[in-house]
Amino acid sequence: MASEIRNAALWESGEMKIQWVKQNMPLLRALEEEFSADKPFKGLRVALSVHLEAKTAYLCKVLAAGGAEMYVTGSNPLSTQDDVAAALVHAGLNVFAWHGATEEEYGRHISRVIEAAPNIIIDDGGDLVHTIHMKYPELVPGVIGGCEETTTGILRLIAMNREQMLKFPMVLVNNADCKHLFDNRYGTGQSVWDGINRTTNLIVAGKKVVVAGYGWCGKGVAMRAKGLGAEVIVTEIDPVKALEAMMDGFEVMKMNKAAEVGDFFVTVTGCNDVITEKDFMKMKDGAICCNAGHFDCEVDVAGLRKISVRSWQARNNIMGYELPNGRSVYVIAEGRLVNLAAGDGHPAEIMDMSFAIQALSALWLVKHGTKGRMLGNMVVSVPEEIDKRVAVMELKSRGLEIDTLTVDQERYLNGWRE
Repeated sequence: MASEIRNAALWESGEMKIQWVKQNMPLLRALEEEFSADKPFKGLRVALSVHLEAKTAYLCKVLAAGGAEMYVTGSNPLSTQDDVAAALVHAGLNVFAWHGATEEEYGRHISRVIEAAPNIIIDDGGDLVHTIHMKYPELVPGVIGGCEETTTGILRLIAMNREQMLKFPMVLVNNADCKHLFDNRYGTGQSVWDGINRTTNLIVAGKKVVVAGYGWCGKGVAMRAKGLGAEVIVTEIDPVKALEAMMDGFEVMKMNKAAEVGDFFVTVTGCNDVITEKDFMKMKDGAICCNAGHFDCEVDVAGLRKISVRSWQARNNIMGYELPNGRSVYVIAEGRLVNLAAGDGHPAEIMDMSFAIQALSALWLVKHGTKGRMLGNMVVSVPEEIDKRVAVMELKSRGLEIDTLTVDQERYLNGWRE
């Protein structure tokens, strides 16, 4: 076993967190029992880069219970929880991550995981896939395939596949219905505001909240802001999504106009330079910016530093910047993913579904994506049977039942003569 963590003595605190989420993740508990009996990952090395907190740790332990040799790192320097990393090491897993890693340290930890020569990759944002392709091409033939958790990572996979650069199959986990419909909307919606509220200790009701991007994550952030009593403004580049936001009851305008009136700004686009220097200069005194997209490039914090006359730590995890016009703008968690860099991420019950899809997609790759590249080099949709299995498991865990079609009803729906 190898590891590079901050403090191994913190393991008891981390294990307590893992046991709490395990209690509230019935789908992963069921899969842990199944995997423990069948050992479907026996003899395989799994490299995982996901936000390293308790729910991710439990997924790692479930895969390990299935026989996988786990090599784990975090997908964001500020979301790694050192006590959780210590708990995984105590349980016998290989972990390379710590909170607040520098760019060099973060890259080194990613490389240490890849150097294990993984057979399966579970990625969040694409750092593992990018690294093995760019720095360790000799290890690519040993990869059966992988799974990608986020919209941002999927965009990069699609670009790689389009240029015929992707060398092994990647399952687009984020595109599964049981992922984006629930994780992105309800998970992001709740966890973003949990991170903002616990960090700022300010009221949301009566404020103007600007949500940049109205994809599934943006919908969730806007929905919960409205529920907290805010007046919500949406900025978009997609005319259909802009219309949807308008019909959902939100104002729609360009960012350069929204910058003048917003109190809170939340970027959820997956793109860079969403809020830039010209926008900061228009903001009212005391405006608060944060990011709920994967990478810290949506709010141009570097540009803000450049134009500021001074900066200071206004509160734990909040930096203040005084502009040349005398106004001050605040940024939460350095512009990194606010729900994890300033909170504990999505609720356990939501991640239970998402990580069940991850685990079952990895299992599907083991069965179908052999080293002989049975699947070919491509991006792969989550098989419908996995999505439906997870939905049925979730309904069952909540004590809910649904109707099924009769033979006559199936014939009626699938025919045209009646």
